[in-house]
Amino acid sequence: MNAEPSSPGAGRLVTIFGGAGYIGPIVAKRLLRQGYRVRIVDMFLYGTQNVLLGLFDEPGLEVLNGDEGKSDVLDRALEGATDVVILAGLVGDPITKKYPEAHQAVNEDGIAGIIDALDGRGLKRAIFVSTCSNYGLIPEGTLADEGFELNPLSLYAKAKVGMEKKLLGLEGKVDFEGVALRFATAFGLAPRMRFDLTVSQFTREMYLKNDLLVYDPDTWRPYCHVQDFAEVIQRVLEASADKVAFDVFNAGGDANNFTKRMIVEAIQKHIPDAPVDYQEHGSDPRNYRVDFSKIRERLGFTPRYTVEDGIRELIRALDQDLFADVDARTNFYGNYEIDYPAK
Repeated sequence: MNAEPSSPGAGRLVTIFGGAGYIGPIVAKRLLRQGYRVRIVDMFLYGTQNVLLGLFDEPGLEVLNGDEGKSDVLDRALEGATDVVILAGLVGDPITKKYPEAHQAVNEDGIAGIIDALDGRGLKRAIFVSTCSNYGLIPEGTLADEGFELNPLSLYAKAKVGMEKKLLGLEGKVDFEGVALRFATAFGLAPRMRFDLTVSQFTREMYLKNDLLVYDPDTWRPYCHVQDFAEVIQRVLEASADKVAFDVFNAGGDANNFTKRMIVEAIQKHIPDAPVDYQEHGSDPRNYRVDFSKIRERLGFTPRYTVEDGIRELIRALDQDLFADVDARTNFYGNYEIDYPAK
């Protein structure tokens, strides 16, 4: 079934590198429903193949199981594509620190290889998903806009900064339009749920009445629902070049700048008797509040979901025992271990 000519995505094929993680299936579903064709490329390093089963009856879906670091896979991934979204990577500080060689192969060499292969293929737009972790540690009371000095503190964030610079430095040299999106920390229900991310982790631990130890409770982070990230990507795909081409955007909303303590307090409104302790001087010193006025003013984007919305929907899911297998499938629900194939 072809998209109606009036559909936003009519005639466009979006290749999503890393499309079988936490965010990718949500993005794919939204685009498919808007008439795009979608090709998901993934190595399934966490055994997440089944997260795509719910999409297989969607017209216009393709799945390519392979390593985009290999030229034959990359050529197949880009064949006929009109747009590219780069979600691929070992996501997060702990997993990249644990597997530095795979980090180099995937987050550095792999992403650089994708970017190098994009020119001359008739693409319209290439979106690189970066992170607000690039800001690292900023002075208290300050908001980081896109021009704020970057201070990446981890291998993960340093690689993101490097790939941003690589992509955005191609302006005037390539036949496509590059865009970098600095994502806030994700939350929200998804086929590949993540319980190693703050909002979901805190909510589940408190729901189960497990002892929760929160390090550096007054440090700030921005958060954003996976459904809102999907909307951001669609808006960037459909925006005019003068609004987005070779530019960078913080992706999220001001209302979802939260400290860890604020998240706990929001959960305590629903689960007041959960045991929580706080401790200073943890291993992660990041502390940043982020200014999202640019994406709001340029693209008209304001998140539909608040952190409180995400807490409520997760509690409803837990009430129905939808995640009874978390302890049995730890690595499906978090980025803890990978089996990266040797080159």
